[in-house]
Amino acid sequence: MPEQQILRVAVPAPLYHCFDYLPPADVDIERLVPGVRLRVPFGRGERCAVLLEVVTTAEMDGRRLKRALAVLDATPLFTPSDLSLLNWAAGYYQHPIGEVVANALPVRLRKGEAPVSVLQKTWSLTPCGRLQDPSALRRAPKQAELLALLQVSPGQRLTQEQLQQCGTYRQTLQVLQQKGWIESGGGMPEAAPRPSPSASPPLNTDQQHAVNAVELGQFGTYLLDGVTGSGKTEVYLALVERVLASGRQALVLVPEIGLTPQLIRRFERRLGMGLAILHSGLAEGERERAWHLARLGQASVVLGTRSALLTPMPRLGLIVVDEEHDLSFKQQDGFRYSARDLAVIRAQRSDCPAMLGSATPSLETLQNARSGRYQHLHLTRRAGDAQPARMDLLDIRSVRLEAGLSPLLIQMLRQTLDAGNQALLFINRRGYAPIMTCHACGWVAQCRRCDARLTLHAASRLLWCHHCGSQRRQDDKCPECGDTDLRTLGQGTERVEEVLANWFPDVGIARIDRDTTRRKGSLDQLLNGIRNGKYSLLLGTQMLAKGHHFPNVTLVGILDVDQGLFGADFRAAERMAQLIVQVAGRAGRAEKPGRVLIQTRHPDHPMMQRLVRQGYAAFASDMLEEREAAAFPPFSYQALLRAEAPQESAPREFLEQAYALAETLSTGQVELWGPVPAPMERRAGRFRAHLLLQADQRVELQRLLARWVNQLATLKSARRVRWSIDVDPQEMF
Repeated sequence: MPEQQILRVAVPAPLYHCFDYLPPADVDIERLVPGVRLRVPFGRGERCAVLLEVVTTAEMDGRRLKRALAVLDATPLFTPSDLSLLNWAAGYYQHPIGEVVANALPVRLRKGEAPVSVLQKTWSLTPCGRLQDPSALRRAPKQAELLALLQVSPGQRLTQEQLQQCGTYRQTLQVLQQKGWIESGGGMPEAAPRPSPSASPPLNTDQQHAVNAVELGQFGTYLLDGVTGSGKTEVYLALVERVLASGRQALVLVPEIGLTPQLIRRFERRLGMGLAILHSGLAEGERERAWHLARLGQASVVLGTRSALLTPMPRLGLIVVDEEHDLSFKQQDGFRYSARDLAVIRAQRSDCPAMLGSATPSLETLQNARSGRYQHLHLTRRAGDAQPARMDLLDIRSVRLEAGLSPLLIQMLRQTLDAGNQALLFINRRGYAPIMTCHACGWVAQCRRCDARLTLHAASRLLWCHHCGSQRRQDDKCPECGDTDLRTLGQGTERVEEVLANWFPDVGIARIDRDTTRRKGSLDQLLNGIRNGKYSLLLGTQMLAKGHHFPNVTLVGILDVDQGLFGADFRAAERMAQLIVQVAGRAGRAEKPGRVLIQTRHPDHPMMQRLVRQGYAAFASDMLEEREAAAFPPFSYQALLRAEAPQESAPREFLEQAYALAETLSTGQVELWGPVPAPMERRAGRFRAHLLLQADQRVELQRLLARWVNQLATLKSARRVRWSIDVDPQEMF
């Protein structure tokens, strides 16, 4: 009698174990391959699960097992190595395996829907259309343009998406189809011919050394430490070209969606077709199609944000993490993984190199380079003839500011604009003003759900909480005393833009923040306007600070970064320094010299002086010494247990029980700090508290977590709170 087959599956549920099912009735056993999706009964409903393995022994009485309902895929969506990586990540980050696996799937596939077709609708010339001369269509320029485009395209075939990028051709397509000159079909366009090596710009000595140092075909982690504007992207492209020439795939991760449009264009120009784009700004179907192309090996390069790391790629030969220091690479809710750190693990398991690039490497990455775990590669000079921008501290103590700008900075702005150059102002606060108060009684507009003040957005007349997202209409009078003398304190991007428009009425101003870039394509339009000279004054938040190349920007003004000197988080100073250097890197990127003015009320602060006078490397060296003396990461390892509830006492009660449980399980190698209220105790109507675990050895922390986290749900107080564990936390909010 053949052994009974048991399906061990990952079900997306907040439970730290797998589930066993019997095979569906009348199913072909050969279809039961790890990596396929199954529809299974779960509780009172049904779930879409992923088969992890087929076993012969169940964890419970086989007679009590339910039968899976259906197999949803003809072939596996994940390979065994993919599932192994996801299982490792679930164990390390202490997250339920079912939710981890679901996180690696596109949204539609998580719901159990049929996969989208990877065949795109395409348009191609008919034999009659190939005989037509576009120049003869003088009275129909759109038809002539489209006909010429199809005639020079690879295989004389274009996809709908490619046609949309060139303009609106819907009516023109219909006309040409009626004439019998074009026809529609399904399939992928033939790959464009890859550029010859001569098409690539010559690399300088540092860039060539970095490319030569990377050993393809075997695992190694490389830190590409290059000053802003040093041409890190050219190093990435050169390595990707070598990987593609060997028949393997490359994965390139960037921190922000806003960085992808310009990178996409650069990669397409250099690499031709075979590029899959993955980020949250895409439509579900478009993103899933790219995911399948990568999984099937048809996409040679995947370019995306954090979640793209989990995309199956059968021939992975290189992983690049650009701006590796960026906080966006750490997932802050749900499955709280670090895409940067997990990229190194994936590269190790795929036996391929991982390159981490940054002008301001994180202290964790720098310490790994110092200890020899990562190979440290340097790009010490800017590309071309560009020189590093001059950085100066602007003392604003006892200086009268207008919308946060000092008279000297305003004077420098005027000189820059009069010289025909562009200037950039950075303030990391959107909206009009962070505080609205009553001049008569002192009332301040507070969020009713958070321990935070409401920010005024003057354009929409809304008071907005930037922590929970709640909004309400701007008050016309004080809700406490009825006085109408309501005033604003501080400034955000809206207010600075208003003042700049008064000072420079004839100058184009581009404000780039989350409010001005909500609509699809709006960020790209603003960036194109900047490069085309439509805007001479650039104003924005971090969205404007990262990765953009503006050759005519010669002056950068940084309005407010002092809070980083005294932040409650021990990483605050590191984040401040990285931000300053990244923003400063927008100045003087071409032949024109650049200057950076940093407004501060603490110009004599030793950390600020060290950064400005000696650079980020010297600053980071000092910070590593401080971290080592304090036994903070990267010289120790942490995990943060968060709890929140509508009742103020519930989180603390749960964390106290969790503390007691950890003490009974610990061998004394892990320190427990807390429980304490979160820095913002009340957020979105819920009270929050933390318990921090820290150990000198990672293995000791992981040993305790593996035993502890599984038992937290059994605590009586766990039912009254929402709790989560964050391994290697990057923020203590």
